[in-house]
Amino acid sequence: MKELLLTIARGLVNDPSSVSVEETCEGGQTVLHLRVAPEDMGKVIGKQGKIAKAIRSVVHSASSGTGNSVTVEIDE
Repeated sequence: MKELLLTIARGLVNDPSSVSVEETCEGGQTVLHLRVAPEDMGKVIGKQGKIAKAIRSVVHSASSGTGNSVTVEIDE
């Protein structure tokens, strides 16, 4: 899931080298912390959070077959 999130985020931002994903386990759930440059936050979140919702939906759908619950958090 980490590679999927990296690929999606790098395609959206102006500075792909600043994109990073940290994977942690919290309460039996995998949390992916997406970090981008401050000037790219708007591109990853989108108007009214539509891009962020779409990213979360894609990652959730991709992880549903694994039996592991994955959540995406977007950090600056």
